[in-house]
Amino acid sequence: MKEKLVSVIIPTYNSEATIAKTISSVLNQSYKSLEIIIVDDASNDKTVQIIQDIDKSQISLFVLKQNIGAAEARNIALSKGRGRFIAFLDSDDTWYPEKLARQLRFMEEHQAGFSFTAYERVVASTVKNTVQVPRRLAYNDLLRNTIINCSTVVIDRKRINHIKMPSIRTRQDTATWLSILKKGHVAYGLNQVLASYNLRNDSLSSKKGKMAMQTWKMYREQEKLSYWHAAICFTCYAYNAVRKRII
Repeated sequence: MKEKLVSVIIPTYNSEATIAKTISSVLNQSYKSLEIIIVDDASNDKTVQIIQDIDKSQISLFVLKQNIGAAEARNIALSKGRGRFIAFLDSDDTWYPEKLARQLRFMEEHQAGFSFTAYERVVASTVKNTVQVPRRLAYNDLLRNTIINCSTVVIDRKRINHIKMPSIRTRQDTATWLSILKKGHVAYGLNQVLASYNLRNDSLSSKKGKMAMQTWKMYREQEKLSYWHAAICFTCYAYNAVRKRII
């Protein structure tokens, strides 16, 4: 397959401990036709300096003076990207070297506009478990199983031409995928572990309850589901969230 440009979208905020490794995982891709669009969301640590010290022509850095949240930071990056393909990566996650090559080949084979992959969950440099993904997800499937990890997503802008994240502080990625699938698109899952999702030890217990609350809020406010429809989806979400952490 002739390599088409991929725009890699990375929002950063106080990511000095992880950002160099994240960027390195992109630069080390076997697929070379890519640009890295980084939007720093007003970090007050050494994140910007670390990025600036990585002297690579593929990197474009935009530094914000005020913190606006990951969703809006990604939207700014989306407006700057020139690639046919958009790949999302969070500033504390990493990719396997073959990630883009395999995923883009998979998308071509399936004529897919939206794809995601399996991934590993890592705490303190230790792999806790791997998360396997289904072959495909439609809108109603994703409502019940929010399994798509943002750092594994690639979107073909020729097939899905308007991507914008809602201006909410959490769950903006899932809300974005739902808005795409709601239009009739299907997300195709490549069940190969090609990314590492890194969790901080100190945030594991607090995140679970908060994420559950934000998921409920997303169902009711963002997706406008009825109480009972939201309750059914939430029950399935909770089951799949537990399953994702132990399998």
